Amino acid sequence: MERKEHGVSETGSKTEYRKASERMGGSETIKGSEGMRKLRNEYEAVAMTGEQVEKMKEGIRKAKGFETGRRKVLLSIRCAAAAAAVFIILPNTSAGVAHAMSGIPVIGKLVEAVTFRDYQYESERHNADVEVPELVIREETTGETQNPEQEAVLEQTTREINAEIEEITQQILNEFKEGLQYEEGYQDIMVKHEVLSTTDNYFTLKLICYQASGSGAQWNYFYTIDLQSGERLALKDLFADGADYITPVSEEIRKQMKEQMAQDENVMYWVDNEDIPEWNFRQITDDTAFYVNQNNDLVIAFNEGDVAPMYMGCVEFIIPKEVLQEIRK
Repeated sequence: MERKEHGVSETGSKTEYRKASERMGGSETIKGSEGMRKLRNEYEAVAMTGEQVEKMKEGIRKAKGFETGRRKVLLSIRCAAAAAAVFIILPNTSAGVAHAMSGIPVIGKLVEAVTFRDYQYESERHNADVEVPELVIREETTGETQNPEQEAVLEQTTREINAEIEEITQQILNEFKEGLQYEEGYQDIMVKHEVLSTTDNYFTLKLICYQASGSGAQWNYFYTIDLQSGERLALKDLFADGADYITPVSEEIRKQMKEQMAQDENVMYWVDNEDIPEWNFRQITDDTAFYVNQNNDLVIAFNEGDVAPMYMGCVEFIIPKEVLQEIRK
């Protein structure tokens, strides 16, 4: 049995989590009323205990609740006085830490991501691979005159994102550590992060969470910051004021779903299904997950089971520029 926990560590590749074996259905296509209901029953037959499932859902709900509080705070600080760039004094400032810091990915002209906490645990029944990222503002001079108000907003934004990430990961860790006291059962958790885009205008950090106890589930969080304003972007911020972006984006997603299903019999989405109409995807909402990729395209993201059977995993849809050219800022 091995357990490791560090304050700061170098990000690296570790054991991949078991995805395919934890999802149901494999690549087998299930069609028709009887098959669809069979798939629904399997989807709902999660091997996690009711208490574990509720705890996981509660963690997700808490994370989503950060959005409302974030907006209120940002409104209150837009007229704040100048603030110095934030930086972190790292513990154990040794040569080893200096080497690790040299490999930190730069995810924006003002912001960096560090692996601030590293938790590893491995036994016959329990496995954890958790790397908690934290955003920090670069202290080096960029050669540009920074707006004090923008700096204050950016500092507050990174603090709020870090607090949200800490809340999410700590909830997962608490549930894992609680499960260690039981002799029976299996647990497998993973938290990783990935830089999705680094442009002059935006950066996006993706937080990947995986939790399994019999059956497994993955869900992702996306953090996109507008580097010109310092604010965390909401989906509506990408469009002209009052523009209807929900309709064209939703229609494009439905179109792509149907095209993918026509091209590959192993692909399935909940769309235009007459047997279980309540499962059908109809439209996105203001809270639908998204990010802006390196090509400045809008990408809409869904977690496992949101718009497709669990075996499809987390799915994403790139929205072509021509679909949004009349309403995109």
